[in-house]
Amino acid sequence: MDKKVVLITGTNSGFGWLTAQSVAALGHKVYATMRDIEGKNAEKAKALGQIENITVLDVALTDEQSVNNAFNKIIAAEGTIDVLVNNAGISMFGVAETATPADLQHMLDVNTIAPWRLMKLALPFMRKQSEGLIINVSSGWGRFSAPFSTVYASSKFALEGLSEGLHYEVRSSGVDVAIVQPGAFPTEMSQKLEVGSDPSVGEAYQAIADLPNKMFTAIGEMFENGKPNPQDVADAVVKLINTPQGQRPLRTVVDPSTGHIVEAANEAIATQYRKVLTAFGIQDILV
Repeated sequence: MDKKVVLITGTNSGFGWLTAQSVAALGHKVYATMRDIEGKNAEKAKALGQIENITVLDVALTDEQSVNNAFNKIIAAEGTIDVLVNNAGISMFGVAETATPADLQHMLDVNTIAPWRLMKLALPFMRKQSEGLIINVSSGWGRFSAPFSTVYASSKFALEGLSEGLHYEVRSSGVDVAIVQPGAFPTEMSQKLEVGSDPSVGEAYQAIADLPNKMFTAIGEMFENGKPNPQDVADAVVKLINTPQGQRPLRTVVDPSTGHIVEAANEAIATQYRKVLTAFGIQDILV
């Protein structure tokens, strides 16, 4: 297996933390990004940086200059990039109307625009070498917009839209774009849910005020019964890296609880997607 240069975002915890270690264990050179490695993430950065094949970079993904500086360091050291894993993300829970335009902008900046910023930087190098892999970590909520996760889901819908169209546009250049759709997992992200900045509308939703608690109870039961392991997501990323170029699926669902529902939706949409592109006369791009 060829050793690859792999950039992974959001490695201070959860899926990113596990993915960085899993990929490095295969001998690939991993550049792991997180924020504030001299401050709140200092211990995590030190621990991850001590692992063979991992270099930790301090990157604020919503800061274009910070991203450019980090990317240039990788290119200066390695000359190229082979795999980009856009894992970093934030989540929001609550009545959608409590979110201000600024809240939505923030969600899109982190979950959609930041991944696109990195894709734009990586693609020229991947196309030049006629080989590359972009993995965007989305969510089951990238397929369904659930009540109380509306703003978060919108950002994942947007990420999936970027990924799906790009998947077909760049495939002839030797670049694969893949989406990983995790379900609910007990990670730090699930424990750090953001809320809308406008609580004043809360009283208008008293009729459904008990539903969020029902959702949390159901998710808790999924954790208890299914015991989902975040390592499964890291393993899915590793599998995509190991899969030969051109054979990687567009979407990979990683969800032991409700994944069969997401998979069924993916299959149904794929059938109709083919029909749409056929109607537009570009069905050859699907092959």
